[in-house]
Amino acid sequence: MVGSRCAAAAAAGARPGKRPQEEDMEPKEPSLLGAPAPGPADDSDPGLSDSEESVFSGLEDSGSDSSEDSTEGQDGSSNGEGRGGTEETAGQQASRTPAPRTEASRARVEDEYAEDSSDEEDVRNTVGNVPLQWYEDFPHVGYDLDGRRIYKPVRTRDELDQFLDKMDDPAYWRTVQDRMTGRDVRLTDEQVALVQRLQRGQFGDASFDPYEPAVDFFSGDLMIHPVTNRPADKRSFIPSLVEKEKVSRMVHAIKMGWIQPRRPRDPTPSFYDLWAQEDPNAVLGRHKMHVPAPKLALPGHAESYNPPPEYLPSEEERQAWEQQEPEERKLNFLPRTFSSLRAVPAYSRFIHERFERCLDLYLCPRQRKMRVNVDPEDLIPKLPRPRDLQPFPTCQALVYKGHSDLVRCLSVSPGGQWLASGSDDGSVRLWEVATARCVRVVPVGGVVKSVAWNPHPTTCLVAVAVEDTVLLLNPALGDHLVVGSTDQLLSAFTPPEEPALQPARWLEASEEEHRGGLRLRICHGKPVTQVTWHGRGDYMAVVLATQGHTQVLIHQLSRRRSQSPFRRSHGQVQRVAFHPIRPFLLVASQRSIRLYHLLRQELTKKLMPNCKWVSSLAVHPAGDNLICGSYDSKLVWFDLDLSTKPYRVLRHHRKALRAVAFHPQYPLFASGSDDGSVIVCHGTVYNDLLQNPLLVPVKVLKGHALTRDLGVLDVAFHPTQPWVFSSGADGTVRLFT
Repeated sequence: MVGSRCAAAAAAGARPGKRPQEEDMEPKEPSLLGAPAPGPADDSDPGLSDSEESVFSGLEDSGSDSSEDSTEGQDGSSNGEGRGGTEETAGQQASRTPAPRTEASRARVEDEYAEDSSDEEDVRNTVGNVPLQWYEDFPHVGYDLDGRRIYKPVRTRDELDQFLDKMDDPAYWRTVQDRMTGRDVRLTDEQVALVQRLQRGQFGDASFDPYEPAVDFFSGDLMIHPVTNRPADKRSFIPSLVEKEKVSRMVHAIKMGWIQPRRPRDPTPSFYDLWAQEDPNAVLGRHKMHVPAPKLALPGHAESYNPPPEYLPSEEERQAWEQQEPEERKLNFLPRTFSSLRAVPAYSRFIHERFERCLDLYLCPRQRKMRVNVDPEDLIPKLPRPRDLQPFPTCQALVYKGHSDLVRCLSVSPGGQWLASGSDDGSVRLWEVATARCVRVVPVGGVVKSVAWNPHPTTCLVAVAVEDTVLLLNPALGDHLVVGSTDQLLSAFTPPEEPALQPARWLEASEEEHRGGLRLRICHGKPVTQVTWHGRGDYMAVVLATQGHTQVLIHQLSRRRSQSPFRRSHGQVQRVAFHPIRPFLLVASQRSIRLYHLLRQELTKKLMPNCKWVSSLAVHPAGDNLICGSYDSKLVWFDLDLSTKPYRVLRHHRKALRAVAFHPQYPLFASGSDDGSVIVCHGTVYNDLLQNPLLVPVKVLKGHALTRDLGVLDVAFHPTQPWVFSSGADGTVRLFT
């Protein structure tokens, strides 16, 4: 049925059939070359779009109903009949037309069905408008209409194969890769020409003329029938109220001065002399940073054509001048003498010097350096006069003699009545401060490295560091009630049943040692270099000359316990000190000072004094400042609330500092050095945190003689008076008041 319908449609030639190829089956005139003229239904036309190609490939029936799908087999079976009917109709027409026209028509029909691609597999990518980067990690690029994967073409070619193809294939330059299908496509000549036109900025269509004359849609002539003949609106000849309001606003703004009319610019350029004299009334008066041109140096006697004889160089000076570098010569020429000005030859460096002069003018920095005339006296900070900062020690009052070797350490009792000193002669001497009388000598049998009087006023104890032992002495001086309470405090201790493992051993003194004043002996395995008490008098810290984390030990007197507060070492410990108010422990190593919180058991601050070797340490009684001395003759003041860097570095001493100390009550601090002097400084710390401490050196105290290149070894202030004690290598202790 369908086949007969197609044959009837082909015979009639008037009704449109199902395929567009069957519309134009009527023979046409042959072309000039005898080939069939291409029709609109020719499948070989490369200019067909995708939509037209889908129509010609039979995809327009994808939306048809099921009745047409059921007859698909019948169409296929009757295809031969339809094709035969078509040929028969063409034969009947050939009997009524000339032979060339019949042959051309038959050739066109045969070529059309020979190149029909409706039954071929569509190789295009039908995934749709989907971003291809979704499929970068998959072997396929999408799915077809049946849900099957469309796999990417297998590419096993590396860069070397591509390079060989580039060298061997002459048409490699026109081969591109289709991103949708992943296949290599070779561009035709028309496509290459299209790309080249687009690269040159031309239109894609070669037949398009962008400069063709424009044809006006409306002509200038009055036509009989106008385009529009509606009457004019009323608003076209009535003034606009909106424009009137805008104009009134602009007029009001001009009256109020909000809108300034544009002034016409003066087209004449303005020139001025760059090197003119600076005149306030001239144009250059506006240029505040105007710099006048540098002037040439005036010629001297050496530039004369007949200079004096002393300006003429000798042969040695001439040779030396020739051997020098041009930058090192004082003169860039050699003075010569001539009989007259007419005999002077042309100057060989004339053009060179003119060029350098032009460079001086051209490269002159256009910047005025503001020179400030400052009196050198004004640069010195305004410090108060020393007489306004009294009291402070000014002269030597007493000399405590009795030691036979250098006195390394000293300590003053809390009441200020007694003084203890330790020496290398193996003894500790107790002095009365007011009279310089030695009231007691305690032999300890070794070099005394450190002496510390217990700061608690109700405890009479002196800690002495001798070799690897700390001796606790009761000097039995002063109030007998205090002496008795101290012995009662030490004897009230009851040892625990199970003694704990400690880094030090506490030993009771024998009867004979008890009569000599010794009460307790704390033995360490390493030499002790310093001993210092806590402000409450129950704890003391010792420094051991050893390596590792046991360099610092803390002893508790009431419970006779010892502990090592650190788990690891941060260098060789030089000095330790307790904070006077807070639960802090300051540990000074060679290059840094660390501040530890004893309750939290953590590092709070690390101070960097920028010294080669820290030798001594002292904390201000208020606790917010500290000073440290070093062996490279520096005294460093730290403000703990300000920074971890030094607030001030004082270099008053010429040799190494051995000791530093703060006064407990007065704003004074002192430093002792190997140069044999004690420098007393005034240091006021204000309660206002915004005001920096005032540091003023007030006095240099001398009196100790240098012995074995050693001077002052220790300094200490009196607890209540503005007095300072110093111990030296000459075996004496001196009091300055």
